[in-house]
Amino acid sequence: METKVLYTGKTHTTGGREGASKSSDDQLNIKLSSPGSSRPGTNPEQLFAAGWSACFIGALGIAAVKQNIKLPADTAVDTEVDLCIAEGEYSLQARLNVSLPGLDKQTAKKLADEAHQTCPYSKATKGNIKVQINIL
Repeated sequence: METKVLYTGKTHTTGGREGASKSSDDQLNIKLSSPGSSRPGTNPEQLFAAGWSACFIGALGIAAVKQNIKLPADTAVDTEVDLCIAEGEYSLQARLNVSLPGLDKQTAKKLADEAHQTCPYSKATKGNIKVQINIL
């Protein structure tokens, strides 16, 4: 089956964690800083968490439609991405804290489980990093 590219995000980054990143369409233009530094700017872990949260909410919406469930208007995902080090090697791990107000915990878990199977960020990390899904 042929893969159809729907969109390509393009950025130009200089200076690594202490630099800057700009998208090709000028919609993103940010300073970067290392986690915990006092320098202004965001870091790659925050950017990854923001992208994953947004994508996961989209996947929740698709799962809700398939299961004939109305997704709450105030659905939220608080994603935490940890930068870790063990034996001198860096890695990531993450927690997705899913809030689906008004839905019972079992229904919310069912939606989150399906979203985790279909979200492109979840698929990209599957088997690569430790991921925990929490229903709030």
